[in-house]
Amino acid sequence: MASAAWAVLQVLLLLPTRSWSRVGAGNPPDCDAPLASALPRSSFSSSSELSSSHGPGFSRLNRRDGAGGWTPLVSNKYQWLQIDLGERMEVTAVATQGGYGSSDWVTSYLLMFSDGGRNWKQYRREESIWGFPGNTNADSVVHYRLQPPFEARFLRFLPLAWNPRGRIGMRIEVYGCAYKSEVVYFDGQSALLYKLDKKPLKPVRDVISLKFKAIQSNGILLHREGQHGNHITLELIKGKLVFFLNSGNAKLPTTIAPVTLTLGSLLDDQHWHSVLIELLDTQVNFTVDKHTHHFQAKGESSYLDLNFEISFGGVPTPGRARAFTRKSFHGCLENLYYNGVDVVELAKKHKPQILMMGNVSFSCPQPQTVPVTFLSSRSYLALPANSGEDKVSVTFQFRTWNRAGHLLFGELQRGSGSFVLFLKDGKLKLSLFQPGQSPRNVTAGAGLNDGHWHSVSLSAKWSHMNVVVDDDTAVQPLVAALIDSGDTYYFGGCLDNSSGSGCKSPVGGFQGCLRLITIGDKAVDPISVQQGALGRFRDLQIDSCGITDRCLPSYCEHGGACSQSWDTFSCDCLGTGYTGETCHSSLYEQSCEAHKHRGNPSGLYYIDADGSGPLGPFLVYCNMTDAAWTVVRHGGPDAVTVRGAPSGHPRSAVSFAYAAGAGQLRAAVSLAERCEQRLALRCGTARRPDSRDGTPLSWWVGRTNETHTYWGGSLPDAQKCTCGLEGNCIDSQYYCNCDAGRNEWASDTIVLSQKEHLPVTQIVMMDAGHPHSEATYTLGPLLCHGDKSFWNSASFNTETSYLHFPAFHGELTADVCFFFKTTVSSGVFMENLGITDFIRIELRAPTEVTFSFDVGNGPCEVTVQSPTPFNDNRWHHVRAERNVKGASLQVDQLPRKMQPAPADGHVRLQLNSQLFIGGTAARQRGFLGCIRSLQLNGVALDLEERATVTPGVEPGCAGHCSTYGHLCRNGGRCREKRRGVACDCAFSAYDGPFCSNEISAYFQTGSSMTYHFQEHYTLSENSSSLVSSLHRDVTLTREMITLSFRTTQTPSLLLYVSSFYEEYLSVILANNGSLQIRYKLDRHQNPDAFAFDFKNMADGQLHQVKINREDAVVVVEVNQSAKKQVILSSGTEFNAVKSLILGKVLEAAGADPDTRRAAASGFTGCLSAVRFGRAAPLKAALRPGGPSRVTVRGHVAPVTRCAAGAASGSPARELAPRLAGGAGRSGPADEGEPLVNADRTDSAVIGGVIAVVIFILLCVTAIAIRIYQQRRLRKANESKVSKKEEC
Repeated sequence: MASAAWAVLQVLLLLPTRSWSRVGAGNPPDCDAPLASALPRSSFSSSSELSSSHGPGFSRLNRRDGAGGWTPLVSNKYQWLQIDLGERMEVTAVATQGGYGSSDWVTSYLLMFSDGGRNWKQYRREESIWGFPGNTNADSVVHYRLQPPFEARFLRFLPLAWNPRGRIGMRIEVYGCAYKSEVVYFDGQSALLYKLDKKPLKPVRDVISLKFKAIQSNGILLHREGQHGNHITLELIKGKLVFFLNSGNAKLPTTIAPVTLTLGSLLDDQHWHSVLIELLDTQVNFTVDKHTHHFQAKGESSYLDLNFEISFGGVPTPGRARAFTRKSFHGCLENLYYNGVDVVELAKKHKPQILMMGNVSFSCPQPQTVPVTFLSSRSYLALPANSGEDKVSVTFQFRTWNRAGHLLFGELQRGSGSFVLFLKDGKLKLSLFQPGQSPRNVTAGAGLNDGHWHSVSLSAKWSHMNVVVDDDTAVQPLVAALIDSGDTYYFGGCLDNSSGSGCKSPVGGFQGCLRLITIGDKAVDPISVQQGALGRFRDLQIDSCGITDRCLPSYCEHGGACSQSWDTFSCDCLGTGYTGETCHSSLYEQSCEAHKHRGNPSGLYYIDADGSGPLGPFLVYCNMTDAAWTVVRHGGPDAVTVRGAPSGHPRSAVSFAYAAGAGQLRAAVSLAERCEQRLALRCGTARRPDSRDGTPLSWWVGRTNETHTYWGGSLPDAQKCTCGLEGNCIDSQYYCNCDAGRNEWASDTIVLSQKEHLPVTQIVMMDAGHPHSEATYTLGPLLCHGDKSFWNSASFNTETSYLHFPAFHGELTADVCFFFKTTVSSGVFMENLGITDFIRIELRAPTEVTFSFDVGNGPCEVTVQSPTPFNDNRWHHVRAERNVKGASLQVDQLPRKMQPAPADGHVRLQLNSQLFIGGTAARQRGFLGCIRSLQLNGVALDLEERATVTPGVEPGCAGHCSTYGHLCRNGGRCREKRRGVACDCAFSAYDGPFCSNEISAYFQTGSSMTYHFQEHYTLSENSSSLVSSLHRDVTLTREMITLSFRTTQTPSLLLYVSSFYEEYLSVILANNGSLQIRYKLDRHQNPDAFAFDFKNMADGQLHQVKINREDAVVVVEVNQSAKKQVILSSGTEFNAVKSLILGKVLEAAGADPDTRRAAASGFTGCLSAVRFGRAAPLKAALRPGGPSRVTVRGHVAPVTRCAAGAASGSPARELAPRLAGGAGRSGPADEGEPLVNADRTDSAVIGGVIAVVIFILLCVTAIAIRIYQQRRLRKANESKVSKKEEC
């Protein structure tokens, strides 16, 4: 109870921190005052103006002076309007108008901000939305609230589009409030040391909030450590913020790696970024800008072990153990608060708690670097070179995500050639082209498309050209002709070929940022380029680096690796178990039930119980019987022996771990219809322990870590073992054999079947004072069968009927999958609406399924068309997915259709109405038919439960065999079940869940198997009329015969069918191994004999033979390919069929000589899948339970398959593990042991072994009785003799 209260207190203490940090910074709650209206005209500036009356000073909102607004000289995308607010302010909203009374207005624009009027940052409205909606006329005001707000002194409005019948025209207003800022600057060799109050108790929580602006990409922002290697550190590493936490358990070895949390990217952009760290015991909340990471640290908190000081900007005290770099921070910190204390203010007032080390100042210098953004592959910047100089010298820095792109092109004087510097595969390449020579190339660097700044220096003097990348990479010089600098350098790309510039590049244009460009010894001023005073350019954004990290946050799900280019990102799903643009869709079925209905046999499979949900797939064994059993094994001991111990001491406490996690197991168990776990117990001399006062001394722990004391039954209060449930315990007074307390070994089987408690994770047994007691128990695997969602269905009977559920929340990723079947031509499967957004899936036409949606970019549709109608009353599977990359739709196995999302468009699907299934909110275009197994983002909707209370909708849906009937093979018949289908193999030569398990037997020399079609009657010679009357119902005019065989013996009799009229059919292999068939359908005529010279079929390989007779026409097919047709002349009716014989035939009266020779030789080898009409003799012999029509002579042994069986001529060996529990049992294998290719033929082997054992016992018993009788008789005779002698 105390721990629960402490947990609640922890949550309450963490909740209000965000609002506290905002108030602590001095920002008022109301922050929407107009900021621009009171500014002087000098605070407004622009790129240009059409006239003095169209200047930027006339751009205040609702003002009519001047020309009524700002209009630039030229209307293009390089114009801008700028406001200087005088100091940093918090900006919460903006508003725009067009030029008063004119046709000049802006329809969309960008908003940029800056602290010092340089290095502008673009405001992003949404994850990928940059532009703001503008005006549709000159005078209406369009207001936009900024979420989140930002702090800045300068704002720029950059028109993107405007009224095509007018010019750019703008009037603007900015809303916000004053912003309190306390700033400290560190030069990379300075720090602040804050000494905390030494209090006897640790603080309830630590809260650290700050903003930082980094000039360099590496440096320590804060650090606090203790005496035992424990520490907390916040460090900027390559533009990412890393929080190191060592919770400080001094008892642990120091080699244990600390916890590291990494957030943010590109944080070295010389803009402000906010940080919030909340530490409460071992709970950590780490927030950078808008992204938060919640973490629970391992071990115990050790605030008492930390020193009472914390440093900012670096680690001022040398000699302490650290697991991080020692580079200090170079940049500014703002509004630095530690547990509500303004650290910067204390430093400015030179308070004794603060120790300043190095050059610390309280103003933040503004960056003077002017970056340039190359926005597209058509961008370029042409700058004049130092023409005529006898050297080339160019330096610059770049950053990009693209693996390839043109960086620099230059021509050499006097036609001596040209050079190109470009990126390819993330490496920098320099190519030198000279007349009459092949291009010469050098490569430098690697992984240069990582988004970081990289320095490039290109120099050439006389006959050498060198290129250096960063500080540690150099390239050997290239020998060339005399080098003189050309006229122009082209950065980022080239002009069009028609320009005659001569610029060429082996790759496309560069997309990224450049800065610090120098040509010769002179730095290039990009502002002069922007003003038109220097060079030429196209599609550039000057004084801003517009790079953004499209992998932060990562939209790649389930551990997919995110990679990016300038325009987009991609996800590598390899090894995740998922697929799709964002690794959202699982590659695996949700259950063994789903695997079964794909026709998969028993075996190891991955299942993903929550589909596209957060839980990953895991490996299970699927035992495909009449039900699909899921077997999840544990890693605990196979058997646990428990011996007596002193009273009250634990005899045994054993934990059981599973290959799947707790969440995965919970999902799998919840999805199943039934689960169980068996505990086999052998005990000696003592009963199951219970104390004298009734307190259980043995218990087990379930999935949720709850303790359970019941030991069996479907309900927790059953308290019975299997013998108690079945009423056959050795002592009727007890419900478990081990409770009888007999001084002998007993055994119990306990079945735990309350699935909410499964699986078992621990078993604990105490002792009640029986020192000589002993027991052994074995915990079996978790066994589950069924899938509650797979067959969950509803039937929609009217067009106005529908089911409704709460709104679907799939903002960034939404996937919908279901089955449907119908006979109508159209109807809506599902619909969910928002204010403007929506999502809908419908059958638009008999051959068309359409997925449509709108996330704010306008309606989008994806349609799958089928060559055959969908309204065929068969189940069809639909899977639709929409994510930030696009949308896809797949129906059945038809090709998947995809629609990419627009670049930089809205990405969030916002729905707020009810979800309608089978209809729409307008009750129009409703669906008539069945919908089954509906799942949204991996969550199954219970259609049946909702249908029971909805008029016009019924739970369940019949008619599964039309879709799944093809799973029943080899003559098996599909039977409808309430939830699914079953295959009836009664008239098939195969068995198993799909009638696909081959029934095979190995025949040793001289063995035979006879299948009797009718009972035998002894008749007189003059009773032919009686014979005719008794057997007229077994007269055949057609029959289908199939068999497979494997042998090397010739001649061989494969099959012999006899009749009471001396008619017969024989299938033999002749001496040369050819297949021969003989039909004798009239005893008064000679048999029809046909030889099929396909090949020598006694070659030890498996061969299949199929014979189909219709009256006198016989079609023979061998190995599913070769066919031959023959015509019988001996008759068309097979009368009074008597028996079918496989192997050796003892009597073949009336048969032809070849048949008699083959019958005497019999068959040695493997036979399988033997079927004559509906008769399956091997199945009848090897699968007990049917009519006893089969007689076996000699040794006939079952094998798993002829194709994989023992070699012909040697006894067959079992190839599969035995299936415990008998052949007729429907369920998993005993203990759920993974059995590959296990089938019911094993029961015949077991039965045969048992029969042999019984036979031997009977023989031994008979011999013993005979010996006993002889001895008794001998003694009796001796007694008589002695009596005679006495007389």
